[in-house]
Amino acid sequence: MSETVRLVCPSGRKHAELWGGYLLAALGVVSIAVDPAHWANVTLGVLLLLLGGGLAAHGHLFVKAPVLEVSDGEFRYRRGKYEVSVPFGDIGSYHLLPGGVRSLGLCDTAGRPKRFPSLQSRRTSRAYLPLTQSTSPAKVEAFMAMAGIPPRKRSLTS
Repeated sequence: MSETVRLVCPSGRKHAELWGGYLLAALGVVSIAVDPAHWANVTLGVLLLLLGGGLAAHGHLFVKAPVLEVSDGEFRYRRGKYEVSVPFGDIGSYHLLPGGVRSLGLCDTAGRPKRFPSLQSRRTSRAYLPLTQSTSPAKVEAFMAMAGIPPRKRSLTS
């Protein structure tokens, strides 16, 4: 496969954190504007501005959405500094794990789950790659179909 197929997972928590930060900063400005001569309003306003600015900065800088990409004969998963590259020929199928946070599991050509190093530099390894809660299973299935990776059969009998 010579062309690049890419899916960026939406991150709903990031948007809530950003809007919460903006709202707190706006409340801080309103608190100061109501009565700038009173020390309690100024103190509350400054605290709300600092808290809102911190939340907004954290949302912009530290919360990274996962990116799935297939190009140049390999499958890549990126989330912030964590990156996994698997040769396209080593992937036999995939499956989506249900739950609060959706996850993508890849299987080798024999049908065994592939193992990946942990995301948080822990000593354990994982058999799946976490996506976000807002990621639609239909979009992941469409991405994998475009990449040419078939879904794993769900039945236990042959």
